[in-house]
Amino acid sequence: MEPLQYDSVIPLYHQLMERLKGAIQKGHWTHGDKIPSENQLMDQFSVSRNTAKKAIEELVQEGILYRVQGKGTFVAKPKLQQSLMGFYSFSKVLKEKGMNPKDIILKIEETKPTAKIREALMLEKNDYVIEMKRLRCANNEPYILESSFIPKSVVSTIDQLKNVGEISLYDLFAQQFNIVVTRAKEAFEPVLIRPEESEYLQTEVGSPALLLERTAYDRNGTPVEFCISIVRGDRCRFYTELT
Repeated sequence: MEPLQYDSVIPLYHQLMERLKGAIQKGHWTHGDKIPSENQLMDQFSVSRNTAKKAIEELVQEGILYRVQGKGTFVAKPKLQQSLMGFYSFSKVLKEKGMNPKDIILKIEETKPTAKIREALMLEKNDYVIEMKRLRCANNEPYILESSFIPKSVVSTIDQLKNVGEISLYDLFAQQFNIVVTRAKEAFEPVLIRPEESEYLQTEVGSPALLLERTAYDRNGTPVEFCISIVRGDRCRFYTELT
């Protein structure tokens, strides 16, 4: 790794972060590899303990590194990155990245929607929805805990949804119901993993996550799904491009 520039206006801890990230990107370290300790980084780059510690802590916060108590700091698995520039399907994104998608259906039942769900789906007061809760995995690792709410008028029987997992929900919409999802609105909010979510997502309570709410529309502009997802912050990263 290149030495730091001590006369630069860029803080030393940030320079050290970039050196460590560059080493990971170039394959010097890969997933599961242990990186040098704070003491080793202090000696190698002639920096203070606070500088070495801050550089590592920032990379841990970004999900690039992770700590194991009493053992050291290691390179984390690369995050699944997804652009927000256009409409996307989680299953198709995984396949495009060479990953194997798998949905585990936890619940499918008819239920009375909350006021929020009813408003999102433009339903009447006495309308019902089908709630489908599923665990969305990539290469058998859980990434998202998701609850989809579909107007009862869209689905003839619950059994029609049981093939989700073999094909994507939106492909099933097209094949079974002649509904083509053409666009969606999404909102994101940072949250912490709760105990009931931790068990499914196989991550610690209090871990960072994203709460994602999506309303999907057909080609006529009619809402056909409202979805609430808890997305693991250590495994997924969303980005956009500004022009």
